[in-house]
Amino acid sequence: MKARQIIADILILAAVVFTLYLSVIMVHRIRTVVLRDTYIRIFSYELIACAIFLLFALDLRFGFLTATNLIALKVVGWLVRIIVVLAFSVILFFVGKVTVGSFMRTAEPADHVLVLGLALENGKPTADLISRLDTAENYWRANPESTLILTGGNPDRSGRTEAAVMRDILLERGVPEEKLTLEDQARTTKDNFRNAAQLIDPDEPVVLISSNYHMDRAVMTAKSAGFTHVLRLPAPSSVLNFGANVMWEVVLEMNDLTHRR
Repeated sequence: MKARQIIADILILAAVVFTLYLSVIMVHRIRTVVLRDTYIRIFSYELIACAIFLLFALDLRFGFLTATNLIALKVVGWLVRIIVVLAFSVILFFVGKVTVGSFMRTAEPADHVLVLGLALENGKPTADLISRLDTAENYWRANPESTLILTGGNPDRSGRTEAAVMRDILLERGVPEEKLTLEDQARTTKDNFRNAAQLIDPDEPVVLISSNYHMDRAVMTAKSAGFTHVLRLPAPSSVLNFGANVMWEVVLEMNDLTHRR
């Protein structure tokens, strides 16, 4: 019983700390990114997931959901407890799935490389977007025959898209313009691949570059858009923001699964 209380206390603390951590990061992004409404919507889902985590921990500690002598309320409490446990288990499964996917790397030489964009913050590329470009540049220097397809619309106030910002940075680094192809109309990851499938043959091998936390969903989306031979090349991401980014991906993967059904 004491061990259960200790575990529950640790989970309660973890749930509170993670909610505060997530809130700080997401509020900053909501204030700085172009896709403000999207970030607000995803943040609300993330808070629901955090609430489920906290409710699970509190019930584990105090057992309040079934702490009644009234049979009807006890039955309701057990039903709520089962729903909370199942929801918590599903969230944990997707957290593990996204995290494991972030470490998988299968890249090899290929003619085409898809570099996924990332929302600009106050019109500037984030550290994670720069990391994607670092990864793309290093791959191209090792495979100079490859063409880099830079994807991402969502223009900032000045009208510059994610793809245009990426192109300018790579040009400054010495990558030839003829090796860069822009896909600057996409607003979502799904749009990235639908539009890219119009530029290259989706049956040919393609190297996919995105942030490590994004790779699991990106690969699934690429395959659903018809790409049959996707080679994974994850870019390192901010360690400080990794937990928040994983939660973002968990929410979107669960949303995609719900909509497919």
